[in-house]
Amino acid sequence: MTKAEIVEKVAAEIKISKAAAAKALAVITGAITQTIKAGGKATLIGFGTFFVAQRKARKGRNPQTGKEIKIAAKKVPKFSAGAALKAAASGKAAPAKPKAKRPLPKKAAVKPKKK
Repeated sequence: MTKAEIVEKVAAEIKISKAAAAKALAVITGAITQTIKAGGKATLIGFGTFFVAQRKARKGRNPQTGKEIKIAAKKVPKFSAGAALKAAASGKAAPAKPKAKRPLPKKAAVKPKKK
């Protein structure tokens, strides 16, 4: 699916113009990019997490000459799929969400009776 197809799907699904859908997608991708650039994580619960990983410096080979070359260390963007996305990709049902714990009701303070 291309960016244009995503914009078209969003516009049709929530009944907005394609321009508005394109702007919304640009804002989302821009926010994720800025977070990654700053070294943070961008998490979309159920979908996945975008983050930065550090690659170590390593040795490689030039495929034309066979000469050994040094490959510098660098930071690379990574994505880790969430449970719901993994389940959808494998054709399984999405995992059940755990129920939120409700706080226990507060008991009224019992005042001692006067005699």
